[in-house]
Amino acid sequence: MDSEVPLEDQVGELKALQDEGKIRHIGLSEVTVDQLKQAQEVATIATVQNLYNLADRSAEPLLDYSAEQGIGFIPWFPLATGNLVKEGGPLADIAAEHGASPSQLALAWLLKRSPVMLPIPGTSSVDHLDDNVGAAGIDLTDAELEALTAAV
Repeated sequence: MDSEVPLEDQVGELKALQDEGKIRHIGLSEVTVDQLKQAQEVATIATVQNLYNLADRSAEPLLDYSAEQGIGFIPWFPLATGNLVKEGGPLADIAAEHGASPSQLALAWLLKRSPVMLPIPGTSSVDHLDDNVGAAGIDLTDAELEALTAAV
């Protein structure tokens, strides 16, 4: 959101484009819960995109609100795992139990965290794509979800 332009004007322009048939859905990036609520007074919001991953959950209130509202949540930088992937770390241990990579586990955690979660990890090769897609097949237990959540 541009802090120099009233939020209602910004979303209003998107709503006008939607009404003209030029865009189908409206998504917002890097918003707060309050900004999303304001935007919802102007238009139907389909998705939001904020920084969110296992190591940085500062957008957790927005994710929870999005889930309550049925709004898709697209986490950017979904694979920021840092020290969590070190040998003996929580991602490495649970990943080994699943025969998965730590990156797959980080994506599986996102998918288990919320039904409105729509991670779109970057991919530089077909092998990397296959690794990312493999995360959808990992079924974390509630205990594993809690262990990973508590790891940071």
